[in-house]
Amino acid sequence: MARLEANQFKIPTPVQAAAIAPALEGRDVLATAQTGTGKTLSFLIPIVEMMQKAEGRDACSLIVLPTRELAMQIEKSFRAIRTSQTQTVALVVGGMSEQDQLQTIRRGARLIVATPGRLEDFLKRKLIRLAGVKILVLDEVDRMLDMGFEPAIRRIVSMIPKERQTLCYSATLEGTVKEVSRNYLNNPVRIEIGSTLKPAENVELRAFSVDTDKKQELLEHLLNADKGSFLVFVRTKHGADRVARRLIRSGHAAIQIHGDRSQSQRNSALRNFSEGRHRVLVATDVAARGIDVANVAQVVNFDLPKVAEDFVHRVGRTGRASAKGIASTFAGPAERNDLRKIERALSIRMTHFRVRGVNIGAANENAA
Repeated sequence: MARLEANQFKIPTPVQAAAIAPALEGRDVLATAQTGTGKTLSFLIPIVEMMQKAEGRDACSLIVLPTRELAMQIEKSFRAIRTSQTQTVALVVGGMSEQDQLQTIRRGARLIVATPGRLEDFLKRKLIRLAGVKILVLDEVDRMLDMGFEPAIRRIVSMIPKERQTLCYSATLEGTVKEVSRNYLNNPVRIEIGSTLKPAENVELRAFSVDTDKKQELLEHLLNADKGSFLVFVRTKHGADRVARRLIRSGHAAIQIHGDRSQSQRNSALRNFSEGRHRVLVATDVAARGIDVANVAQVVNFDLPKVAEDFVHRVGRTGRASAKGIASTFAGPAERNDLRKIERALSIRMTHFRVRGVNIGAANENAA
């Protein structure tokens, strides 16, 4: 409680209020909740409690999740609330030193936070064992399945004792996610917080019909007109580089993050953005999930996402933990049908604006 108080965690979010109590009782939990609802603490608090009770015993927890960035965010959150320096954590992710990760585990890490690829590689090479795992967390299961990790998850879980507690989190409970929950959870407590396929109600949704060659001007207009930090989503790595370079040339503090950037470059970009040294982060969907950057004022969909679910995850980077946010979506002539499909799929209605001519300041609302 003292650690939570010190980190300004005072009132539990709905998913925390629903999930923490059964998890503390040792029940399995299957939770679906919108991004930004505080689910990380809902599994870290039971893990820390277990560590306190099992102090000195060979008991550890394993969190498996889709991306390095999410893993690093969870490691940071764990360090903030742990109650003892003996509650050690090991990151097991690609793009970082194998030896450092293995040494931390062999020194008795009480928590392993891992992406499936690197963890399975260690297991195949018999470099680590998971015999002491008492709590297994599968976070962002739907995303891991989308990325093709189902076989790896199956093999990883087969290496963990059957007598364990499993906490499973997903944005949706469709298709193979249901199969995963049936295979790995034992009589779970089912938690569903709000609609998982809708943006949070505290995010203002705007849509701009704009010629493709005017998107950059519109983005710069919004940066000049609105306050706060911007997270800009584009479809390709090349597009992210191009948009960021143009913003920098126009005098905006911008930086990009995508799959071709090294891990140290990605870490640096996120740190500079979260600490305010860069106002704009231009990203591909590698950053759509799991990046918990506080106080993002506005998300801009410079390019439309491929599917409606990705729209929800992008938009979920703003308006977190009940704060207000804005999500602006640009639709070129070839994207307008796709925009309408997203609105229908999510049962939402954005406020529509039509941008005419070069003078972006004359954007007129065309509420339909």
